[in-house]
Amino acid sequence: MTAPGSGPARPVLSVRGLRKVFGDHVALDGVDLDVHEGEVVVVLGPSGSGKSTLVRCVHQLESVDGGAAYLDGELLGYEQHRGHLRPLPEARVARQRRRMGMVFQQFNLFPHWTVLRNITEAAVKVHGQRPEEARRRAVELLERTGLADKHQAHPKQLSGGQQQRVAIARAVATDPRIMLFDEPTSALDPELVDEVLSVVRDLARTGMTMVVVTHEMDFAREVADRCVFMDRGRVVEVGTPQEVFEAPRSPRLQAFLTRFAQRQQRADAAAPAV
Repeated sequence: MTAPGSGPARPVLSVRGLRKVFGDHVALDGVDLDVHEGEVVVVLGPSGSGKSTLVRCVHQLESVDGGAAYLDGELLGYEQHRGHLRPLPEARVARQRRRMGMVFQQFNLFPHWTVLRNITEAAVKVHGQRPEEARRRAVELLERTGLADKHQAHPKQLSGGQQQRVAIARAVATDPRIMLFDEPTSALDPELVDEVLSVVRDLARTGMTMVVVTHEMDFAREVADRCVFMDRGRVVEVGTPQEVFEAPRSPRLQAFLTRFAQRQQRADAAAPAV
């Protein structure tokens, strides 16, 4: 199997024909996707459309049942052996995974460690950064994420939004080639969502390559270079935010946006007057 997109325009991430099945449920049904240097790709779609499964397969948290994913042209999770593909040993999978940052719906912080140690531990122990350099980088990221006074706090002393900002700082601290976000605000109370999205916006402005799975439509419209709409495990439509939100081509995307607008109107009508 040959990596796609050879040459100077080769994508950072390339997904070809990716397929994943859970029992009788086809979660991914031949997904193709390219993500280029400095690009922010936002993945949208209804619950169960395969959005989270896609980024989890790229990060190799889920095995794939067909197709392939490449990072800078390197096949992820497998190698050629006597004309066939065979799974890589876990140690080599771990090395590939280190080149990707992942932010989950849940924060996954170590509760008995300080914020500073949560950020620096992997940078030092896994990525080989010098402790003083890891600390300097962590302090810088805490300042950027509005948590400069929290480096000695423990996760239980933080709000959900603050914990998610720490999780983002931890992922960025290792200088990943690409950042993957799996609905980073879905576990937060509504009033905490904006503080997390503001951090992701800041990362987008720095030119970081990112894939963001989200249900935050206004955020997608604002930060995405391209939007990918998925349904039933397939990519239905891809375009700029203007194309996807203002001139959707597929009936499925049109219906999805109509239902979202109706839900938003009901929510606005039910909100108490200020």
